[in-house]
Amino acid sequence: MAVGKNKRLSKGKKGLKKKVVDPFTRKDWYDIKAPSIFTEKNIGKTLVNRTQGLKNANDFLKGRCVEASLGDLNKDEENSYRKFKFRVDEVQGRNCLTSFHSMSITTDKVKSMVKKWQSLIEAHVDVKTSD
Repeated sequence: MAVGKNKRLSKGKKGLKKKVVDPFTRKDWYDIKAPSIFTEKNIGKTLVNRTQGLKNANDFLKGRCVEASLGDLNKDEENSYRKFKFRVDEVQGRNCLTSFHSMSITTDKVKSMVKKWQSLIEAHVDVKTSD
């Protein structure tokens, strides 16, 4: 017999199945809060794996981007074609605090703005705010 071999442990048992674990049992829900300039503070919820060993749940949440329409944020359906993206900057307890990341317009609104015999000018501008 070769060194390091164990005859009793060499073969596995037939028909032995691995225990199926639901992945949602290892996850936690966190609330996403909008910046203070909007009337609606709660954007939604997000899932993240629980803190385990050296993997911290807060590190997985920071940097995530969330999208919401202006109609939902200000409770005004007239401006629902504007979409805001927010980035998670800070986690306090079960709340994710966000800051403005970008803004865009829905595709149906852009297509409705295009008219015959007129040209559509698209501009992308990087803006720096004072705060």
